[in-house]
Amino acid sequence: MAEYADAHAGHAIPPKSERHPVRWNRSTFYNMTILGLCNLAAPGIWGAMNSLGAGGAASPKVVNAANALTFCLMVVSCYFSSAIVHYIGIKGALIFGTIGYAPFAAGLYTNNRYGIDWLMLLGAALCGISAGVFWMAEAAIAIAYPEPWNRGKALGYWLTYRLCGQILGGAINLGLNASNDQAGKVSYTVFIVFIAIQAAGPFVGLFLNKPDQVERQDGQKVSLAILENPWHEIKATTRGLFTPKFLLIVLWIGQAVFAEAVFFTYLATWFSVRSRALGSFLSGIVAVISGNLLGHWLDRAKVSLKIRTRSTFWGLVVTQGAWWLWITILATRFRETRPTHDWASPGFGAAFAVYILLTIGFQLNYLFLYFIVTNLAKGEEEVIRYAALLRGVESAWQAVSYGLTSLTIFGEVGGIYFNFALWAVAIGPAWLVLRHFGSGLKAHVEEVREVNTVLSSEDGELDTKQH
Repeated sequence: MAEYADAHAGHAIPPKSERHPVRWNRSTFYNMTILGLCNLAAPGIWGAMNSLGAGGAASPKVVNAANALTFCLMVVSCYFSSAIVHYIGIKGALIFGTIGYAPFAAGLYTNNRYGIDWLMLLGAALCGISAGVFWMAEAAIAIAYPEPWNRGKALGYWLTYRLCGQILGGAINLGLNASNDQAGKVSYTVFIVFIAIQAAGPFVGLFLNKPDQVERQDGQKVSLAILENPWHEIKATTRGLFTPKFLLIVLWIGQAVFAEAVFFTYLATWFSVRSRALGSFLSGIVAVISGNLLGHWLDRAKVSLKIRTRSTFWGLVVTQGAWWLWITILATRFRETRPTHDWASPGFGAAFAVYILLTIGFQLNYLFLYFIVTNLAKGEEEVIRYAALLRGVESAWQAVSYGLTSLTIFGEVGGIYFNFALWAVAIGPAWLVLRHFGSGLKAHVEEVREVNTVLSSEDGELDTKQH
């Protein structure tokens, strides 16, 4: 198992005199901004709708079933996404991936206003087909485009935009529903804004640079092309899925992403409309802050990879365990007392705080998963494959979670109990992989790039001397 290199080892920030000049519209910051705006317009607004609790609906059952359909189809589209990159490139894959989100928002609008289900289910299917490709493409770009010393901060910056969608949605909905202290569905007016933003997603994606156009301050070129035939890619992706190092983190991925449906359903079940809007707004803000702090910590080159990995992992283990215990006690009590918590009602603080903390945990887990994948990949093509596998496995777990939480008993308490147990059994297998991070026994993609650059430079100098 001791086969992992430090993806950030030796990548201290170089002095300005040693950095390569870059044009602003070719820089990694520019591209991460465009990627972030795409993230805001597509999954960011999708997250905004779900953070209202069950897509803003009065009952979470039908919306959770639609989300389960979305994630089932995302598993398939993620699996074939590296083959799609072979034909349309990583930029084309990102643009294609943004197309299906607006129809789902339109379906939520018709369901909320007219009680129509079929458009929501059709939109969920279209969203699943495109979103799996989007998830792979954005993950690969976020990992491969930034300089090594900026990668953690870049991941935090990029994921901030997704949460900005949630904050924006929460702010809009809070303004529309501030006087609604009862349970029920949110105002349908908010979905018109969501549809417009998501429809802009493909056009924003047009401004992204292709990999060969990106200029990095370390002088390295970005290569995210798939040159092999699609069947080769499908087989290579399948082999990657069944490697021990990936299989051992599958449960850890599950405990991280299963939680989304659980705490969104918790919010929809036990809180008033305006409390749900407040939860969407506040949880996005605190998740942005915590995610960016973790990104800066993971980029601290002066601290060894071993310490960064282990401190983050065990920090997540301890805090997640505490929060799952907390919500388990609350949900068990709520199933008996059947409350509707409003911010003016007794007991609101304790019930609401655990939702905020679980949202923070989701963001930290999410960012840490990219850190793990970055350290597993040993080449540029593996970045795409592991990104596809990560997002595919995430989708599979979320399909299960949204499907199960559409059942009343699971939505109220079963999902919480299951996620608590999943957290417990995921710790050991994940540790078997993460405890080897920092051994440096095999080259990572960034180290391979550096060696190739040095060799090319030396060859050029030798040729000059010979002539």
